[in-house]
Amino acid sequence: MRILTLLATTALTAASLCAQLAPPNAAGVSLGHIHFIVTNPDATKKAWVDVFGATPEKSGALDMLKIPGIFLIVSKANAPTGGPSMASVVHHIGVSVKDYAATKAKADAEGLPWRELTKDVQAFVTFPEGVTVEVMENKDQAAPVMFHHIHESVTDPATARAWYVKEFGAAEGQRRGPSAMFPGGEIDFMRAQLPAAHTKGRSLDHIGFEVKDLAATLKKLNDDGVAIDMPLRDMTKQLGLKIAFITDPNGTRIELTEGLISK
Repeated sequence: MRILTLLATTALTAASLCAQLAPPNAAGVSLGHIHFIVTNPDATKKAWVDVFGATPEKSGALDMLKIPGIFLIVSKANAPTGGPSMASVVHHIGVSVKDYAATKAKADAEGLPWRELTKDVQAFVTFPEGVTVEVMENKDQAAPVMFHHIHESVTDPATARAWYVKEFGAAEGQRRGPSAMFPGGEIDFMRAQLPAAHTKGRSLDHIGFEVKDLAATLKKLNDDGVAIDMPLRDMTKQLGLKIAFITDPNGTRIELTEGLISK
């Protein structure tokens, strides 16, 4: 059975596709980036370029890759990572493609394990260092490849979604379970029997939101009782960004950026 939510990918207009990140929601938030911290960054970068056509981008001293809807940042780990993404709360991330067969052929050429979920439509592909990416075909989308979702495994999906709605103005959606809908993609929540491990220290270390006003966002979060793991740091000269870190209630590390949307 084909189980796809096309809202996040079809909602983008032709004009918004000209920009890397989608325009923010009413709360001033959009999806920003996924950050991998791996022992062999070159292998991870090569896989994203060869399979999904990711293109390099630079922001100050920061090297990034981009696919429509999101930036990918790949850093080198100083020590072995905490393990594959599937063992953490961020079980996997999802990408939609116009041509499933062509994408599979590219993954096969890279030697990446491919596990089909729905014949000729949907699969899990394992990227270097245990990062799992769901591939879904959408022949109607505007670009060959588009970011689609972040998948969290949590004990209480409805409560997990409510936190993103409250703190970041997400819209409520549904895809095999509750979803938090953002410009640029969605976060899908599936029920887990036990709490999953935190993302920090794993190969998929954290996710990122771009915000219009980082200082105001952090004040709201603080007023709501959300712990600020790293307060606002102005890295404009080094990276062209202001950044901060928090952690969601289920252990997903989140970087907040201001300035990424202009890249």
